[in-house]
Amino acid sequence: MANKPAAPAATAEAPPKKGKKMLFIIIGVVLLLVIGGGGAFVMMKKNQHQESADDADAESVEHEAKPKKKGGKDEKGAPPTFVPMEAFTVNLQPGDDGAEQYLQVVINFRAEDAHVGEEIKAYTPEIRHRILMLLSGKKATEVSSVAGREALAAEICVESNNALGYEPPKAKRGAKTEEHAGCGDGPVQAVLFTSFMIQ
Repeated sequence: MANKPAAPAATAEAPPKKGKKMLFIIIGVVLLLVIGGGGAFVMMKKNQHQESADDADAESVEHEAKPKKKGGKDEKGAPPTFVPMEAFTVNLQPGDDGAEQYLQVVINFRAEDAHVGEEIKAYTPEIRHRILMLLSGKKATEVSSVAGREALAAEICVESNNALGYEPPKAKRGAKTEEHAGCGDGPVQAVLFTSFMIQ
């Protein structure tokens, strides 16, 4: 009978060991869930941050890719190319008084891009010929006013675009000749006078 009381004591000690084991397992599972959940939360936040950064980069690329139309830049966003020409010196047509007058002018072409600039350089002899013929047919009275010089710039622009193989623009309503329509859509966008002297 002395052995009987020892059996209940052994059974009393066994349940606390099982409870401790179960407690450690539950704590371990909870810790794993907390760590896993925290890791998943951190990864989700990181992905959201990365996506927002990618969206911001995409928006900045779209903003940079949008065509620029103001400020002298073309649709691609690049500044225009300027092509200087050597000075032109011509005898002007005699005026009513029969006096001989000379015109010396230096021009720069504003072109769409560097490729057109190179094309202008390749066609320089033909362009110069056309401009010389145009200038030598003018009278001093025709080119001495601001309006006359603007009309001359438009005519030079049209002749230059013609030399490059582009059709002249159609005249605007109210314009007397096609030359007053401006440069049109050709690769030479403008003719800029950097020197203009009548003697």
